[in-house]
Amino acid sequence: MTAARSGSALDHSMARAVAWNAVARWSSQIISWISTIIVARILTPYDYGLVGMAGVYVNLAAMISQIGLADAVLTYRELTRRQISELNSVAILLGTGLVGVSCLLASPLSRFFSAPPLRAVILIASITYFVSGFQVIPRALLRKELRFKLLAWIETVRAFSQIMTTVVLAWLHFRYWSLVLGTIISAVVATAITLYAKRHEFALPKFLQLKRELQFTAHVLLSGIAWYTYENADFGVAGRVLGEKPLGNYTVAWTISSAPVEKITNLITGVTPAYFSAVQNEKSELRRYLLRLTEIMALLTMPASVGLALTADLLVPLLLGPKWVGVVGPLRLLGVFIAARSITTILPNLLTAVGEARYVMWTMVIAVIVMPTAFYIGSRWGTNGIAAAWLIAYPPLTIPLYWRVFQRTSTRVGHYVHAITPAISGSVSMAAVVLLGRLMLPTNLQLSIKLVAVVVLGAVAYVASLLLFHRDRVLALVSAIQKIRGGGRQDIDTPILGTEPTGKDLDHVVPPRPKR
Repeated sequence: MTAARSGSALDHSMARAVAWNAVARWSSQIISWISTIIVARILTPYDYGLVGMAGVYVNLAAMISQIGLADAVLTYRELTRRQISELNSVAILLGTGLVGVSCLLASPLSRFFSAPPLRAVILIASITYFVSGFQVIPRALLRKELRFKLLAWIETVRAFSQIMTTVVLAWLHFRYWSLVLGTIISAVVATAITLYAKRHEFALPKFLQLKRELQFTAHVLLSGIAWYTYENADFGVAGRVLGEKPLGNYTVAWTISSAPVEKITNLITGVTPAYFSAVQNEKSELRRYLLRLTEIMALLTMPASVGLALTADLLVPLLLGPKWVGVVGPLRLLGVFIAARSITTILPNLLTAVGEARYVMWTMVIAVIVMPTAFYIGSRWGTNGIAAAWLIAYPPLTIPLYWRVFQRTSTRVGHYVHAITPAISGSVSMAAVVLLGRLMLPTNLQLSIKLVAVVVLGAVAYVASLLLFHRDRVLALVSAIQKIRGGGRQDIDTPILGTEPTGKDLDHVVPPRPKR
């Protein structure tokens, strides 16, 4: 197979993987948005705040149970069946150990947050670690085989089961338990389907013979813990300093601002590690993927985030009701932040694929020091201050990542700026038109009509800006996507280039930020 043919097959395979991810994630996201509106009208900020407090620990433990071992299976392709069986047993031991840790930490955490019900929430939620431990290695094997279509359907069923369980239990007045039990039921469903599709036997672990794999697992876990600590420090600060209700408002603001963007970025970054790994020694191909994927993500995510920031004061009262008015301020700030952050998620993804995991880890260690400090200072101004801390403190942390990526891919700054210019200029034009349009709309106009008018006006302005000022770029991008979709007959469930991918079982070094 020639290099050109191989590149075409990789492109076509990636396109199909992204397409299946898109179908799964967006179908579940549409239902999730609807269910969030329904559940938020039934539950209270206190319910969301209590679960948000539990999530500071629960999601960290869930992440630890899922990453590391799976990465070892994906990275070391020469593992024997016996070794994989031993790692499968280690995954169960890890999940069981996390249940024990939860039992020890439940009471101290409830006292730390001054919330007695938190103890029971943490204890019950820990069931998911044991259940999910059974799917860690089988799911890694499915990813190793590039069976993204099957994985997409598993994710769809998991999301749907969580949504339906949560809505039904909220309607039955289970309060915050509806959020907790929804997560547990969905984990059971996803594990059952995964095991039905890809079961693997267990074996008594010989830890000395697994030294390399376990060391690798430890390195990934340390990186994940560092990432998680700074990513969720805003929740910890909000819960500790501001209390349950402000934390509930901040949690919903983050959920609304990040959900549409994360669904777009995750469907791309969820499959790219394998493909970055396949071309890790070809700078030109890495650069091509970096610029093209960045351009696509920017065009899709920036207008969505900026649009949320522009319409927050209309969207929140209409969809969630007046009791959630505290969401508006942080939602505006987070919308702007996530618009800028969306294009950076691919950077650690690429660096890890080319063997720079240690470098990525150190950037996250620095973030562990910087971000919690910024959140604590920002908390003096409430949830708005915490949201503003993301805007002020996070961008400088991406500079080392950009420097390393440009160095490893021989990418010039001008090339990168050229790739994101259409999205930036289109978003600026959209913002200007929307702000002007809002000034011209009648003040007594019904809220729903005003929101629809503003959204339509913004969408038209964004598309018009792209067609007027970047028509050639947009048409070239569409043409390239069409060629990728039509090129090659490589099926997404078969290996490319005669090998299996070595991508990480992460969206960008670690799973996407687990905020509710």
